[in-house]
Amino acid sequence: MRDFACMNPPFDRRDHLVFSAHRGYLDPIRMGQPDLFAKRTFAEETERITQGAVTWEDPPEIRLERVQSDGFLVVRRAQHLASLAAPWPAASAHDEVMVEVKMPGDHLAMSSVERALLRRQARQVQRVEEHEPVWPGDEPLWVIAPHVPQWLGSVRSPVRFAPGCYRIEPLGHWLVWIAANELPLQEELLPFLVARSGRALSEFILWVADRRPLEWVITMLESTSMPALTREELERKFPPTDDPVRLENRRQIIGLLLAITPQVKQELLDEGRLTEARAAVRRVLSRHKLSPSPEEEAQIEACTDLPTLARWLEQALTAATVAEALRT
Repeated sequence: MRDFACMNPPFDRRDHLVFSAHRGYLDPIRMGQPDLFAKRTFAEETERITQGAVTWEDPPEIRLERVQSDGFLVVRRAQHLASLAAPWPAASAHDEVMVEVKMPGDHLAMSSVERALLRRQARQVQRVEEHEPVWPGDEPLWVIAPHVPQWLGSVRSPVRFAPGCYRIEPLGHWLVWIAANELPLQEELLPFLVARSGRALSEFILWVADRRPLEWVITMLESTSMPALTREELERKFPPTDDPVRLENRRQIIGLLLAITPQVKQELLDEGRLTEARAAVRRVLSRHKLSPSPEEEAQIEACTDLPTLARWLEQALTAATVAEALRT
C-alpha cells in the first residue's frame, strides 16, 4: 500500500495494541484516508464478525529497513471460521495472517507486490529467529485489492477457490489474493469489501448504507471516491420500506449530510421551489382548460429561473393560449 520511503516510524512495543471496536492505534498523518478507513474497518469489524475467532493487530516493525506490513489477522479460535464465507476459513490453518490492503488508486504493479512479498519474507525470518526451537511454519500473506491485475495471471497462476479468492501458485500454500470487487455482499466480508472500486464500490455503498451505524457510513463516504450513480440504481438499492429502524437511519444520514454540506442543502431548497413553481403554472393552465404541447411542457420543465416561472404563472391567469402564458 506504500513504498519504503513512507513507512511508519520504528515500532515501540509500548504502543502495541490489539485492535477492538473500542480502541486502536492508527497514524492518520502518515496514512491516506482510504488506507486509514480500510485498516480501521478491519480493526473494528474483524473480532465482531468472527465472534472473537480472529482479531486484528497493528504490526510490530520487522527489523529490516523499517519493513512493515499493513497489519495481522491473529487467529484465536480457528474452529469458528469454518462456517464463515471465504476467505475466512483459509485462515484456520494458521495462527497469524499478514495482510496487505491495496485500495482503489494504489499501485498494483509487479514491484508493489514484490515489496509485499519481501515484507512477508522478513516476517518469516523474524518468526523463525524468535522461536526456540525454530518455528517450522510459513507466514501466510493475504493481498486485498479491488481486482486481480492482468500481469499477475501472466507471470503466476491464480487458482480460484471461492468467489473473489485466489491462491497464487506456485506460492498458493501461503499467498492468497482477495479481489474485493468479486466478493459477495455479505456482512461477514465487510472488512474486505471496503477495497472495492468502480461500480462494485457503488453497489457496496448502497448495500451497506442502512446496515451500519451513521458515523461509520459518513466516514466511509468521506473516505472513498464514490462513482456517479443513476437514479434507477438508487431506487433499486433503496426500495421503499416500512422498517422503522431503516427509515430512522436513512433520515439521520440525510440530515447529517445536509448539515455538513450547506451548499447541497441550498441546492435542494432551490430545486424544491422550482418544482413547486412549475407545478403552479401547470395547475393554473389546467384550470383554464389549456393543455401544453410536448414542446411547451418541455419548456416549462426546463425553466430554472424563479422570476420567469412567477411571470408565467401571472400570465396564465388571463392567457387564452399556452403560448400566450409562456411568452417572454
